[in-house]
Amino acid sequence: MKFITAHDFMPHLDWKAAVAAIRNGHRFAKAETNDSLLGPREASLFTRSAYAQGSGCGVKVVTIFKDNPHLGLPVEQGIVLFFDEKTGSLKSLLESPLVTGIKTAADSVCGAVCLARSDSQTLLIVGAGQMARSVAEAYNALFPSLKRIMIWSRRPEQAENLARELMSLACPVKAVSDLPGACGEADIISTVTAACEPVIHGAWIKPGTHIDLIGAYRPDMREADDNLIGKGRVFVDSYDTTIHHIGELLLPIQAGVLSEDDVQGDLYALIAGKCGRQTTGDITIFKNGGGAHLDIMIARYITETLAGVQ
Repeated sequence: MKFITAHDFMPHLDWKAAVAAIRNGHRFAKAETNDSLLGPREASLFTRSAYAQGSGCGVKVVTIFKDNPHLGLPVEQGIVLFFDEKTGSLKSLLESPLVTGIKTAADSVCGAVCLARSDSQTLLIVGAGQMARSVAEAYNALFPSLKRIMIWSRRPEQAENLARELMSLACPVKAVSDLPGACGEADIISTVTAACEPVIHGAWIKPGTHIDLIGAYRPDMREADDNLIGKGRVFVDSYDTTIHHIGELLLPIQAGVLSEDDVQGDLYALIAGKCGRQTTGDITIFKNGGGAHLDIMIARYITETLAGVQ
């Protein structure tokens, strides 16, 4: 059994391989998952467990304390326990932020590969934290058609700093200040915020855009307004971790803007080719809700990758 840190693994990260791990994991029977979210929004204890056929089983336990940066501490702290599917042996302990960062970006890009137009040239990332960096790197690796990446943040200096840090990407990156205008130019919009009120409005979005909603994870959180949810074709990574749990879908359902039947499919159906974009003019919306089964798929990828290079 090995304890794996970001320092151990990040030099070996391959975004294409990480997305492949998500895709391969969804070719098996639907995973069993169970979540527990305790505490207030600004100081939560989050426990996620899963049995994922073909990948293994495990538990992720994290604390999410929003004020920690003021104390010089990370917002998320925790650990993932990854067990072998055949023997139940503990194969590895992994830093939770390592698994979460790779899982979240790979999950969203996997959805975008299924739903976004293959000729998409402009990506807008809304938010400029650490997850935004991973999202930019993952999209850059999986979408060779991209010609530019725009970054918007409520704090312009944060977007400018991240754009400078991403100058090594093959695709040019720039900070932008006009969010409605940038939304109107983008072919793909990925939101990575902690918003409780919508930051993206349907009136700003052109036909054919793919919307990748990442940030909201609680019942009182959302990033897209009712207009956008109502006129887009909605997909999720997992029915079990999104529809009744995250405000992005829960609040529009309560308002009568969306019904459960309006959700077109999840990653199991998308990867199997059972649903997806129907026309180039579709506005497709993918809600990234995460789930311990995705953590386990990525934990296996990380563990096996390190085993292969040692």
